[in-house]
Amino acid sequence: MQQTEMTRVFVYGTLRRGGRNDIHRYQPLPRLVTTARVRGRLYHLGRYPGLLLDDGEWVLGEVYEVTPSVLVQLDHLEGLLPQPTGEYHRRCVTVDTPEGPLPCVLYEIDPSRIQGRALIEHGDWLQACPPTR
Repeated sequence: MQQTEMTRVFVYGTLRRGGRNDIHRYQPLPRLVTTARVRGRLYHLGRYPGLLLDDGEWVLGEVYEVTPSVLVQLDHLEGLLPQPTGEYHRRCVTVDTPEGPLPCVLYEIDPSRIQGRALIEHGDWLQACPPTR
């Protein structure tokens, strides 16, 4: 049996547990690793947020291990640049977890997409836009 290389992904918006695009809808099922946070600024873009990495406040999220096929699906959902309608860049970062620093990837909004958008100062998308059931 061939070993599939897993990628750790930090999610901070609609992909979080209970969010509109809950990551658990993808197959094979992503595995929750831990809660985490990263320094940056979280912006309200309407139905979803955008994270801009910087030395700002803490942005809250979760880290999951995903297969290469799920990562491709996430790339599609996030609309990776440079495609004409893209919004996000995939970045390799180190996030802060209760167990210590952890390298993973995340989707950072292109700075051109946040002009005039509201800052979510507390850094928690699910607090700003709680899921409706």
